[in-house]
Amino acid sequence: MPPATIPDLLTLLTREPGRPRITWYAADGDRVELSGAVLDNWVAKTTNLLVEELDVEPGTRVLLDLPTHWRTIVWQLAVWRAGGCVVLAGGPPADVVVTDSPSSYATSSTTHLVAVSLPALARRFVGDLPPGALDAAASVMTYGDVIGWAPTPAHTDLAVDPGPNHGELVSWALGAHPEGAERVLVTAGRGRTSATDVRHVLGVLARNGSVVLVDADLASALDADADRAARLVASELITRS
Repeated sequence: MPPATIPDLLTLLTREPGRPRITWYAADGDRVELSGAVLDNWVAKTTNLLVEELDVEPGTRVLLDLPTHWRTIVWQLAVWRAGGCVVLAGGPPADVVVTDSPSSYATSSTTHLVAVSLPALARRFVGDLPPGALDAAASVMTYGDVIGWAPTPAHTDLAVDPGPNHGELVSWALGAHPEGAERVLVTAGRGRTSATDVRHVLGVLARNGSVVLVDADLASALDADADRAARLVASELITRS
């Protein structure tokens, strides 16, 4: 049976702990592969930060002002694991803002501001942090590898704005992928992450699948070079795009 909740999903992804679950490719040459165990570890650390330092709980609105990226997926799963609501860029006000452009919120009255560095090897945010902003790269790694405690949302608590509530979240994503256990090529949309990207990636994972996620610039390059695209499909054992 497919998972019904985000905790169920994370349990599913760790049944084969060494199996790749997210493989990220960027046009600048970045390649990051997260097995089920590694993804779960990132989600646990980030959930602990959200709960222990930022007081995220059911009803807390967390704006993810980020492009579609492997780090964005980690933050989405962690917000849901903490019972919170993911607000997509351009949405209504939020209690917490997580962004790779913290200077855009320097004068905001947001209660919490978290700065995310996207490069794979980043250990701290590169650039100026607004006063009071939290450096995600430096902070996440200080938290425990196992979730200490996280609240359980009600089924009716909103999970994505705009989008489904927690009781509908996984089934909403499953609806985008009738087939399962595949290695699926996913192209990130340009700009900030969208509900379409959220649903696509979550749906593959909920079907016990694996995502090869490429950024929009690399996707354009692959569209223009069929041989390069074929090499990627062969090397990553992609079964569907």
